[in-house]
Amino acid sequence: MSKKIKHQYMLIFGLLTVVQTSFLQRTCGQVITIPVETSSNALVLQVSPKKELDMVYLGKKLKNAAEYAGIPGAFKQGTDYTGGAVNAAYSTAGSRNLFEPAVMVTHADGNNSLDLKYVSHAVAKPEADVSLLSIVLRDPVYNFEVTLYYKSYYKEDVVEQWSEISHQEKGAVTLHKFASANLYLQSPQYWLAQYHGDWAKEMQPEEVQLTHGIKTLDSKLGTRANLFQPSVFMISMGKPATEDEGTVLYGSVEWSSNFRIDLELDNRDNLRLIAGINNYASAYSLRPGEKFITPAFLYTMSDKGKGDASRKLQRWARNYRILDGKGDRLTLLNNWETTYFDFNEAKLSELIKDTKKLGVDMFLLDDGWFGNKYPRNGDVAGLGDWEPNKKKLPNGIGSLVKESTEQGVKFGIWIEPEMVNPKSELYEKHPDWIVKQPRREEHYLRNQLELDLSNPAVQNFVFNVVDDLFTKNPDLAYIKWDCNAVIFNAWSAHLKNQSHFYIEYMRGLYKILERIRSKYPKVPMMLCSGGGGRVDYAALKYFTEFWPSDNTDPLERIFMQWEYSYFYPAITSSNHVTDWGKQPLKFRTDVAMMGKLGFDIVVNKLKERDLAFCQQAVKDYGSLKQVIFQGDQYRLSDPRKNSVASIMYVDAAQASAVMFNYLVSNRYDEGSRFPIRLKGLNPDKSYRIKEINIYPGSKSLIDGQQIYSGDYLMNIGFNPDVNSRRTSVVLQVTAVVTD
Repeated sequence: MSKKIKHQYMLIFGLLTVVQTSFLQRTCGQVITIPVETSSNALVLQVSPKKELDMVYLGKKLKNAAEYAGIPGAFKQGTDYTGGAVNAAYSTAGSRNLFEPAVMVTHADGNNSLDLKYVSHAVAKPEADVSLLSIVLRDPVYNFEVTLYYKSYYKEDVVEQWSEISHQEKGAVTLHKFASANLYLQSPQYWLAQYHGDWAKEMQPEEVQLTHGIKTLDSKLGTRANLFQPSVFMISMGKPATEDEGTVLYGSVEWSSNFRIDLELDNRDNLRLIAGINNYASAYSLRPGEKFITPAFLYTMSDKGKGDASRKLQRWARNYRILDGKGDRLTLLNNWETTYFDFNEAKLSELIKDTKKLGVDMFLLDDGWFGNKYPRNGDVAGLGDWEPNKKKLPNGIGSLVKESTEQGVKFGIWIEPEMVNPKSELYEKHPDWIVKQPRREEHYLRNQLELDLSNPAVQNFVFNVVDDLFTKNPDLAYIKWDCNAVIFNAWSAHLKNQSHFYIEYMRGLYKILERIRSKYPKVPMMLCSGGGGRVDYAALKYFTEFWPSDNTDPLERIFMQWEYSYFYPAITSSNHVTDWGKQPLKFRTDVAMMGKLGFDIVVNKLKERDLAFCQQAVKDYGSLKQVIFQGDQYRLSDPRKNSVASIMYVDAAQASAVMFNYLVSNRYDEGSRFPIRLKGLNPDKSYRIKEINIYPGSKSLIDGQQIYSGDYLMNIGFNPDVNSRRTSVVLQVTAVVTD
């Protein structure tokens, strides 16, 4: 097609281009090849003469797109017993497919078979660097249709994939499985890097070579779904990828409840990846004309190692997904580890003054401020009764907000609006609002149960908890949204079909969050969930940041924040300085600065030099945080392999950077024996390195006047001189103009 004709198409159809005979389609006989290309990668789909849609390639983009059509012929891998269904782009059950399906149904007449044939495809351009491919598939026997969507972000090499399922049969169709994506990878070997954990032990990595059969990553917790098994992972192809070498695919399900990821190595040594909502206890009865839209499965790929893949994903997140991803974040002082549940107006008044003294932006009031008939003096009572406790706060929240404003700081508050304690007025008044089996003994986590968010009345209640806080306190500046329980004894008094419960619960939560963001689009909110129990890119549409772990020991946090950083940018990570751990205050503060800085310490008990250090650190952070938030992140020295951990952030102009270095081993005479090679600088620029966050009374060992070329720093490196006497060293790297 000529450029002139293509231009006319764009003028006539705006940003929508019908692609059935367009520039994205390449034909070879009756075969239609449909590439989804980004700046570096290509996912290639192919329609066979029998109208079957196959996935034939995912990897580095070819210079000549016409050559994609020949890719299938390059593989000689033995017999395909399915007659062409082995690499289906959306594999079905009940027909020829012999492997794990992406979709499995029972039709209205009781038949369990499904066969999907290509009908058409089209491409829309919602933004200049974003394309949305849709492909319609239909069963030739049943009036059943699936539309596959591939949303590609060109510069970031990121793809989101999801499906839309509908039918016009005479009765309901039962969906037994309903994946978002079905990828088919071809490589000699595959290594899976996955994560496991528990409370205070989040993001524990492990890597194994995949063997034949199915490896499943999943969650059945309902809420706080990532507690044991987060929905993020990596697949290395050919060999295990390192930070700067190897081909690796990052994947993540954008769903805050039960997820499932199947990784099946088949008889031809190819890997089928199927991801989406977990179909556990969730057979879905789909009415005629109803559309079932799955959440997106997110992935990116790099042939330059894990570091490059993570920077792509982080850039995508800041540009397209995280709420206010290009904006600022508030530093804060939280009262939790200072007071726990034991506080009153006088104590909080002093903490608000400490907030001003410390130099941070906001005071955050944590759990324990509500409940009257059942006061919230511990985690055993009060959840659901969101009225200020009259004994603790006789003048309500408003007086605290006013006092904060007078002190020149903002005020934020903790809530857990999805939950209820059995010892609460809400539990007594609305037993039908609570998730519990009607004839079974209640079972609790942290002495609480969930409210049934599938119920519109409950959705209104939860929305009003937030709305009332803002209506009564217009200057309220921040919400910490917690979620501390998982779902036991799943049951909804509202739903007729209990197999819809897990799906409708999460849909209900998203409806609430949509309403909140429609009315309060810019208010910062932290996604807490007892740590990283619910962090995913569906939730981060509504939240500005998340709480990685209740474990704030800075040594542990180095390892956790390292692993989170593969998938989430620093701007999303809430890091607080607390009294956990045995490291000095400087070490704790330096670690917390690698993200969104907060404090959870007793300010009025700080020694004079400790307070002076914190005040200066807050000022230093103010000058560096945009590089940390928006810069490219480079992991320089792995704490699991070395005695020193080192992480660096570099701005887009390669003019400013900050490098964090920590001693992570207590072995004798350990430290930075070798120079650490910096990354991301301009080899032709000159740089000066200055140590910051120096504890009062200490003297830096770094010559801040020495000038180095970017070439030298990236090939020879720089030694931060980390040792048992200098366990934490923060370096500011600045480009300079030389004669």
